[in-house]
Amino acid sequence: MSKKGMFYVGFFVVLVMAFYLIVRKWIAPPPPISIVQPFSFLDQDGKRVTNDDVKGKVYVAEFFFTNCTGYCPRMNNNLRPVYEKFKNDKDFLILSHTCDPERDSVQQLKYYSDSMKVDTHKWIFLTGPKDSLYGTARISYTLDDPNDNLLDTKNNFLHTQLMAVVNKKGEVRALYDGLKPTEINKMMKKIETLLKEPAE
Repeated sequence: MSKKGMFYVGFFVVLVMAFYLIVRKWIAPPPPISIVQPFSFLDQDGKRVTNDDVKGKVYVAEFFFTNCTGYCPRMNNNLRPVYEKFKNDKDFLILSHTCDPERDSVQQLKYYSDSMKVDTHKWIFLTGPKDSLYGTARISYTLDDPNDNLLDTKNNFLHTQLMAVVNKKGEVRALYDGLKPTEINKMMKKIETLLKEPAE
């Protein structure tokens, strides 16, 4: 290839790269799946945790119950590599909400969290009023059909393997199936990306 031809090829490559960077910078990201609404729950130590406590954090939100013998243990086992990978990052958390608050008291969550042997400043277990928990799952995190929220909560039960990943702005950016290792791997890549983003 002549020098002139090489010059044009090089110029074209530079032009394409510049175009790509401009498009990447200026095209708006897709809209969030949902926005996390204000919440207030108690953690395994009886401390109140609100949305102010997770402001500026990237976190995973899941729903489980301690007496579950089905897929809850698998979900939390699958979450452990996520915890291990990001537990030293000051901007990362896991919020595990109970969907059985009648049995999962603060004391029961404390017992469960101790059995998990995790740092409960990084992996937090939450309980509270059933309607508030279910509303948060369905409206804030879209982990279940929000129409189910219209049902009588006494006869209503939330059981989902979906997990939400929330960015530093309180936006749900992705949902993942907590029973599938391939989904957990995708989740970790998403978390890495979101941790690099500014809070504002």
